[in-house]
Amino acid sequence: MIKKHENESKEVKELSSENDDKKFLIVSPQDIKSGVVTDKYFIWTEKILRSKGLNPRVVAEITAREWGIFSGLNDVLSLLEGKNVDVYAMPEGSIFYPNEPVMVIEGNYLEFARLETSLLGFICHSSGVSRAAFKAKFAAKDKKVLSFGTRRQHPALAAMIERAAYIGGVDGVSNYSAEKYLGLKSVGTMPHALIICFGDQVEAWRAFDEVVERGVPRIMLVDTYCDEKSEAIMAVERVERVDGVRLDTPSSRRGDIRAIIEEIRWELFLRGKDVNIVLSGGISFEDIAKLRDVVDAFGVGTSIACAKPVDFALDLVEKEGKAVAKRGKFGGRKVILRDGVIDVVVPYERAKDESESVLVKVIEGGEITKDGEIASSMEGGRSRALRTMELVRDFFVGDGRCAFKETLKGALIRTPDDTDLKSLL
Repeated sequence: MIKKHENESKEVKELSSENDDKKFLIVSPQDIKSGVVTDKYFIWTEKILRSKGLNPRVVAEITAREWGIFSGLNDVLSLLEGKNVDVYAMPEGSIFYPNEPVMVIEGNYLEFARLETSLLGFICHSSGVSRAAFKAKFAAKDKKVLSFGTRRQHPALAAMIERAAYIGGVDGVSNYSAEKYLGLKSVGTMPHALIICFGDQVEAWRAFDEVVERGVPRIMLVDTYCDEKSEAIMAVERVERVDGVRLDTPSSRRGDIRAIIEEIRWELFLRGKDVNIVLSGGISFEDIAKLRDVVDAFGVGTSIACAKPVDFALDLVEKEGKAVAKRGKFGGRKVILRDGVIDVVVPYERAKDESESVLVKVIEGGEITKDGEIASSMEGGRSRALRTMELVRDFFVGDGRCAFKETLKGALIRTPDDTDLKSLL
């Protein structure tokens, strides 16, 4: 589902064609699609059901006992395309709450049984990254958040991580491969290694300003050898163009980072220098919320790229037209009705009109629908997540009333109170 960037640069093309014969320990797309990448008990389950002539028509739902931002649908569509199933799903970038189905699969069980492992893997990981990115941007408000963390994960996942982070709301991604696989212009500043290679901060800063394309912001790293304030002053006084300074101070030397930033801001203000301050290095969501008034942009790595996956599970809730469920699950197919960011979950039979549901049909008889293409759009997902942020803020400062609440007794009511976002306001 991911398209190659139409305006891919010559440099990217040349790099991507080099060493294509090199082998890494990465499973092939064919092995994912065919179900080789699966848990062994699905192999045994298939063997048993086939030997006994069982292949019931079922409805499967994918739910979690936590909230999150849904993403990874693009890969699920590629996985299930061609299978004789109908699939309904939340559009990417949608908020979901505990025990809500983010996806429904209808079909004979053996049509998709062994694909459960990969299907869950696609959305568990991606949605976890999107949730973390959403929390970072929610905490930052109007300040920028940049995804800096792909180095903390397997490189084969780089495009997936940057896509999920972008859907979650980050303003930019640092991995160069995003230009080829996602059509996103990558961003960045400079590493300490560049400065160390020169052996002199000023020479390195000036070289960056001289060599790098003019459209790239000049963000100078100011904590390699000396005090951050001293290097920041040195940068603005001795380099022709400085758009910002970046602090990547390790925690062992950070001390009161807010006080350090305020000192730097004062010294730059004193010299009439209007430059941005970028903070990176071990940044938590709580750090962002506390420092957003003095920082212009946050480079967030591990907190986003290494986010805890969402613990999705796939469960059969209907067999041959009858509601079923294992212990601890809600039986029967469900419909999610949404009023802003307040959800009501009702039995499928109680919904007046299937079109009211948050879930849209993304695959019909194995073919990806037009709604499926729209629902899996990266840009559409990001826009949806950003709109949701504003609605969540409005919920916390408003009265939180739900238009459905008085008319659907017994339904499951879900709201932003089921998240941990309020602490980041």
